[in-house]
Amino acid sequence: MIMASSPRNVFLQGGNTTEFSEPVLKLRRLPFSAPLGSPYIKAADRPRAPISCSAVADKMPATVGGALDSNSLTTRRLMTQTFIDQAELMTVSSTGKFGRFGGKFVPETLISCLSKLEAEFILALHDENFQEELATALRDYVGRESPLYFAKRLTDYYKNSEGKGPEIYLKREDLVHTGAHKINNAIAQAMLAKRIGRKRIVAATGAGQHGVATAAACAKLSLECTIFMGSADVGRQGANVLLIKNLGAQVKVVDGSFKEAMSEAIRDWVGDLETSYFLSGTAVGPHPCPTIVREFQSVIGKETRKQAEEKWGGKPDVLVACVGSGSNALGMFHEFIRDEDVRLIGVEAAGVGLDSGAHSATLARGDVGVYHGSMSYLLQDEEGQIIGPHSIGVGLEYPGVSPELSFLKDNGRAEFYAVTDDEALDAYRRLCQLEGIFPALEASHALAYLEKLCPGLEDGAKVVVNCSGRGDKDAATVYKHNEERV
Repeated sequence: MIMASSPRNVFLQGGNTTEFSEPVLKLRRLPFSAPLGSPYIKAADRPRAPISCSAVADKMPATVGGALDSNSLTTRRLMTQTFIDQAELMTVSSTGKFGRFGGKFVPETLISCLSKLEAEFILALHDENFQEELATALRDYVGRESPLYFAKRLTDYYKNSEGKGPEIYLKREDLVHTGAHKINNAIAQAMLAKRIGRKRIVAATGAGQHGVATAAACAKLSLECTIFMGSADVGRQGANVLLIKNLGAQVKVVDGSFKEAMSEAIRDWVGDLETSYFLSGTAVGPHPCPTIVREFQSVIGKETRKQAEEKWGGKPDVLVACVGSGSNALGMFHEFIRDEDVRLIGVEAAGVGLDSGAHSATLARGDVGVYHGSMSYLLQDEEGQIIGPHSIGVGLEYPGVSPELSFLKDNGRAEFYAVTDDEALDAYRRLCQLEGIFPALEASHALAYLEKLCPGLEDGAKVVVNCSGRGDKDAATVYKHNEERV
């Protein structure tokens, strides 16, 4: 495959390419490189002795790509910390690999920038002031924790002729501020950007929920905000475009859809690395971007565990989430990866059919390649060129997927299925009429899989579906398609 020669373009194409690397801080050999907080590292493999700040500082030059200035902000933060848990430090990988997936397929000019971002991210996770500020924002601004709602009428709908069936619960991310799970990550990353002195935020959005969440977070924190959005998506998500503008952000329209908007946002960021911050809303891109998004979204699963214990004194039996690029699925799944008795089910968009070529089922029909800076499953042709995805749920239209979800597919820990546009539309209408809740079309894909899942489950099995966003943004689309089907 012929790659563009400009460093602004070299990692924006699909297919296979060469990974640029850097010196890696290796404290011991692991079966594979696992990013911060990875549940794949067994407790028995974790050392118990803490590591001192001075020891961290001594080793940091290899991580951040250069010697530390004793007067720099990063050095001061390092030296004012008392301890960093060595077990977590061990799981930090400068390449961010999940088996063969992930990594940093970027120009050398970006390696230092990404490594410094990783270092600041690690420090923020161990900074009590940052964590307290984030916890306050999640509680008082975002509106967490979101309810774990027992969907009684939906539960009754799926009972068999003997009155038996699973119990269905919804994790109500649709109720948080701005109407979707995207705000969890947006407010946290905006705080991180401000912490490291960035004044301008750049982001890309498809369905518009990440754009709205990022614009809201930037308004709250007094940050300049530019949102890139594909022309196809602007036409379908006009209400969210207006919200983004009302929140004070600039909207830049790009020919195409989300994948083109993502590429333009990255180009914009690469052209202004000193003052800009690329706020990814998806668990894709070069390391540490997928890890940052997953970590800030993991609050969903952590709350789910706590709420399940409170409601029925145990864990869920099955977790179900839609899969576009992976942020809401990983936010739900990550907490339970070690719990092998909990099934993890991701639901992709089959569009108008898996054999039609018009779908977004990357894990079901994709091949391994590199896109937007990391290796994962991709929708690509025989020459490694990206195939345009399709879904009625705009937020699922991305030709790649999270490296971590790609790994979970290959090792069999998670199951992945696909449902069509029509099945998602039916699920949208079903939840509206049975529970008085209008889910986003993206979340409707997860709800649609209940049709196939529930008949095979034991009576009383606890199923939690991540209702990742609300569907008022999709009401016109649903109405139009229902009229056409009639």
